[in-house]
Amino acid sequence: MFANVVDAQIEQMKAMFEVNVFGLISCTKMVLPAMIQQSSGHIINIASQAGKIATPKSSVYSATKHAVLGFTNSLRMELSSTNIHVTAVNPGPIRTRFFDIADESGTYAKSVNRFMLDPDFVASKIVNAMLTPKREINLPGWMNAGSVFYTLFPRLVEKVGGKAFFKK
Repeated sequence: MFANVVDAQIEQMKAMFEVNVFGLISCTKMVLPAMIQQSSGHIINIASQAGKIATPKSSVYSATKHAVLGFTNSLRMELSSTNIHVTAVNPGPIRTRFFDIADESGTYAKSVNRFMLDPDFVASKIVNAMLTPKREINLPGWMNAGSVFYTLFPRLVEKVGGKAFFKK
């Protein structure tokens, strides 16, 4: 959901954490014992560029994706002595039905339409990374460059990118 924190319902926020964070952790805990026993596997977690750069009206969504990235990075280190790979996928907006729910007005989807990723392209990148030690898949590349720049110069990015961040 795209909403300012003050307007969001706490139950909606909890539900988003249940799906995006606790659902992912629960699935991981279910498959991890077998992977450890067979000493192989690959966990691929879907995070988001929003987990790297938070924007207005997506604070809770961004928080869940920050959590997914933190969990994924920690899990990768926990499993570093095994043959189990852990990859974070950080896509920007993907042309899916996600926006039918998150952006009921359609405003954001229209404003970023030219930047939306094709779901088949994203899927092919994920499939190509399967069973490789790839740490992250960041799409599109220019958006990832923005997140690196943001890490180094957050105040500048927030000032310069201000209007773009308020497209929701």
